[in-house]
Amino acid sequence: MRRSATPVTDEGDVGCGTEASRLTSPSSRAWSGIHRAANLPAGACADGWIPEQVRDDGRGVEKRVGLTGVPSARRPARTLRALLLPLLLAGCALPGPRRAAPPDATVAPPPAWRSALAAPDAAPVSAAWWQGFGDPVLTALVERALANNLDVLTAAARIEEARAAEALARAQLLPQVGGSVPETQGQSISALGTTARAAAVQPGVTLSYDLDLFGRLRQASRAARAQLLATAAARDTVRLATAASTATVYVTLRALDQRLAIARQTLAARAEALRIARRRYETGYSSRLEYRQAQAEYAATQQLVPAAKLAIARQENALALLTGDSPRAVARGVALDRLVAPPLPGGLPAQLLRRRPDLFQAEQTLVAADRTLDSQRAAMLPNLSLTGAGNLVLSTALSQPELIFSLGTSVLGPIFDGGRLRAQERVATARRDQAAYGYRRAALVAFREVDDALAGVRRTGEQADALAAQAAASRGALENATNRYRAGYSAYIEQLDAQRTLLTADLSLVQARADRLTSYVALFQAMGGGWTPAEVAAVAR
Repeated sequence: MRRSATPVTDEGDVGCGTEASRLTSPSSRAWSGIHRAANLPAGACADGWIPEQVRDDGRGVEKRVGLTGVPSARRPARTLRALLLPLLLAGCALPGPRRAAPPDATVAPPPAWRSALAAPDAAPVSAAWWQGFGDPVLTALVERALANNLDVLTAAARIEEARAAEALARAQLLPQVGGSVPETQGQSISALGTTARAAAVQPGVTLSYDLDLFGRLRQASRAARAQLLATAAARDTVRLATAASTATVYVTLRALDQRLAIARQTLAARAEALRIARRRYETGYSSRLEYRQAQAEYAATQQLVPAAKLAIARQENALALLTGDSPRAVARGVALDRLVAPPLPGGLPAQLLRRRPDLFQAEQTLVAADRTLDSQRAAMLPNLSLTGAGNLVLSTALSQPELIFSLGTSVLGPIFDGGRLRAQERVATARRDQAAYGYRRAALVAFREVDDALAGVRRTGEQADALAAQAAASRGALENATNRYRAGYSAYIEQLDAQRTLLTADLSLVQARADRLTSYVALFQAMGGGWTPAEVAAVAR
C-alpha cells in the first residue's frame, strides 16, 4: 500500500522540515498561508524539494525512501516567490530614519584648569600613587584594601558576568548543531494474521544558522562587548575609590592621633595651672573665681581625650572594613607632619577624558546603548536562516541502513506586531539618549572635581602656613602670659585666654595639614589615579 508524504518531526519522522517551520513562523497557520500564497503543491517543501515517500515493502512493513533530491521543473520560480514574499510583506515594518544623539549631550572640555599647579607636560603619575606619601604602613594598607575589599571583589565578579554575557552574544553568530538518538519499537499484523516485530534507532543531527543579514546579532554582540569594557572600567573606578578612601581614612587617623597628643599635652598644662591656682587660692593670693576657672578649663580639656579616642576607634574600624577585616587596631607609620606631599599630576582637561575610568565606563555605556539601538532597528527587517537535519535509520525491518536528510531556508519578517518593534526602538533610542547625557554629566563632574581638588591643594597649603605662624605666635604669647601671672603682674584670665588661643591654633593646624593631604588624595582620584592614555588604550583592546 502507498501512503502520503509524512512531515519531519523531532521523533525522527521524515518529510518537509517542520523544525524549519517552527523556527520560521510564530504559528503553523501563518506558515501554511505562505505556502498557499507561493502556490506550492500539496506535500511540497518551501525550498522545492520533493518529500520522501513511505511505501509497503510487501511484507506489511513500511519502508522509507529518502528524499529524491531532484528539483521540479518549476522549483526556481516557486523558491524565488517563497523568499520574496516575506520581504515584500515586511515593507510596512521597515524602520524609519535613525535619530542622531542629542546635540546638547556633546562634551567640550575647558582649555585649561582654573587652579593649575603643575605643568601640562608633567611626568605621568605612577599607578601606585599612594606610595608618594612616603609611609610604608599606608602603602601596605592600600595594597591590602585593593586585594581584599569586598566592593572590589564584587566589581571583579561583575566582570565575569559581563564576559559570559559577551560570549553568549557571540555564540548567537555561530551555527547551532544538535543531536538526538530516538528509539522506536512496534509490531505489525499481516493479512494472514501473522505478526512481525520491528525495532529502529535513528541517530540524527540538526543544524540551524541565522545568516544575520541586517546585523541584528552582530550589533548585539558589539553591545555586549562594550558593556564588558564598561564593567571593567567600573571595577577600576571602584579600585581607585577604594585606594583613595583608604588613604583619606589613614590621613584622618594620623590627624586624630595628633589631636589626641595635643589634648594630652594641654591637659597636662591645665593640670599644672589648676595646681598653681589651688595653691594661690589656699594661700590667699587669688580669689576663688580664678580657682573655679582653672577647674572648668581642666574639665573642658579633659573631655577632649575620650572624644579623640572615640574618633580614633571609628577610623580604625573604617580602615578594617576597607581592607576586608573585622574591627581591629591599626598599625601606625609616619606622623602627620612628616607625611610627604606627592608630586602633582599634570595634564590638560581634554586628557582627563582618557584617564578617568568612570569616564571610560560612561563612554562604553553609551556605545553599548547605541549598538543596542542598531540591533533593535535590525530586528524590524526580515531575517534569513538555514536549517538542516540528517538521520541514519537503523531498523530490524530494513536490510541496510537508510540515510535521510533535509535542507531548508526560512525567511521571517514582521508583518503585524501591534507596534511592539517600533516601541522597542523608541525604548532603545531613549536609553541611548540617557547614556549620552550621562556621559556629559560624568565629564562635567570630572572637570569640577579636578578643579576643586586643585583649589583645595593650593588653599589648604596657604591655610596651613598661616596657622603654623599663628600657633608659633600663640605659644610665645602663652609663655609671656604664664610668666606675668606667676609674677603677679596679671590676672589668671590672661593666661587662660592664651591657653585657649594656642589650643585652637594647634588643633586647626592639624586639621589644615590633614585637609591638605586629603586634597592631594582627592586630586589623584579626580585625575584618574595612575591611569595613562596607554592604559586606556590597553583596556579598549
